Amino acid sequence: MAYRRAVSLLLRRSECVSNPCTPRLLKSSNISSQTLRFHDHCIRTTRSVHTCTPLMVARLLSVDELFAKRSLQEYLKKMETEYDECLRETEEQSNEDELRARRIRASLLAPLIHSIRELNTKQKDFAETETLLKDEDPALRELAELERESCLQHIRDLSQKILDLLIPEEEADLSDLVLEVTAGIGGQEAMLFSAEMFDMYQGYAQHQGWSFDILEHTTSEIGGLRHASASISGPQSYKRMKFEAGVHRVQRVPKTEKQGRMHTSTMTVAVLPQPTEIFHDQPEGPEDRNEESKGAGGQHVNTTDSAVRIVHLPTGVVAECQQERSQLKNREKAMKALRAKLYSMKLEEETSKRYNQRKIQIGTKGRSEKIRTYNFAQDRVTDHRIGMTVHDVKNFLLGEDLLDEMNSSLQEFSNQETLIELLGENDQEGS
Repeated sequence: MAYRRAVSLLLRRSECVSNPCTPRLLKSSNISSQTLRFHDHCIRTTRSVHTCTPLMVARLLSVDELFAKRSLQEYLKKMETEYDECLRETEEQSNEDELRARRIRASLLAPLIHSIRELNTKQKDFAETETLLKDEDPALRELAELERESCLQHIRDLSQKILDLLIPEEEADLSDLVLEVTAGIGGQEAMLFSAEMFDMYQGYAQHQGWSFDILEHTTSEIGGLRHASASISGPQSYKRMKFEAGVHRVQRVPKTEKQGRMHTSTMTVAVLPQPTEIFHDQPEGPEDRNEESKGAGGQHVNTTDSAVRIVHLPTGVVAECQQERSQLKNREKAMKALRAKLYSMKLEEETSKRYNQRKIQIGTKGRSEKIRTYNFAQDRVTDHRIGMTVHDVKNFLLGEDLLDEMNSSLQEFSNQETLIELLGENDQEGS
């Protein structure tokens, strides 16, 4: 094996001589230095980012730490066995539906299995190359060192690809969403902060290239927001926004404070998945709704005169809209919000048992029930679920790169939690 590898390296040497521009790979001491790709930006960033005690997983594990888990290796072997069984069509399997189901399952598993087997091949190549590093020929040792680095890079890439393929896609992640913000404890200051947060999400939607359609916008006397909602549509909009749901706390000296005292206020965010296609198992008939409208809804009437309020009678869920002068448009927007709320209720009910520990609840809007704190005096934003702090509150509230980095980190922790959960379930099935 090592002899064959040496011949391969010598042939490659001639290619390197004929192409002097071939770049050398960076040297690496061992594989274990590579961490999961989905949190590399925390290392590369020049901004002040640090972590404290997280409330989700303890820390992000490296690729090697995950692959060292016996549960992961057993799970991968289990997937390979299932794949081979799906391809094995015996005479006993005369049922056409069963054969079709096996073929579909095999096609779904194929990318994962091919990556696993390619990784096994690269690991064998790496072991052979390690042997050649002890050869007496210095030229061969040099080529072996280059080949070693190439194998390491392939092993890292394939390992990360396998972990990514293991994370199941959630149906709701492909949805658009309805965003709701509501002022919590803190009076006028809470309403002012709610307005800033709503503007932040509008800026974030613009930054991501999503559409942002306001459904409801109820202001306070001094320009704050009591409540507002918007429909957001665009690629991965719900997937990127879902971790914003919960209680957000602000600590600062309000504009309404004359003695310069620090106040703590809260507001809540709800992120409701909006399916791209209307689901057919929700009651849509007029007998299931109570619709209230104001005025004739002509083109030139005031928006409050064309407001529409819809109550879903079986559940008591309410949706309303008064943003448009057209009563028809208000009705369409209110129906969109109603469907999102009903879909969210159904989704929560179906997944509460499995994901109860990971679901982010709004709670009672209390100051202690927070997912994130915006402290203006210390110029920091801290997400308490993963213990991540980002400095520069004003830039964060623009809804651009800093908010995107925070959401990326939340997604990274969630991905690892999902993987560990999956491996835990596999352990229980095997026991």
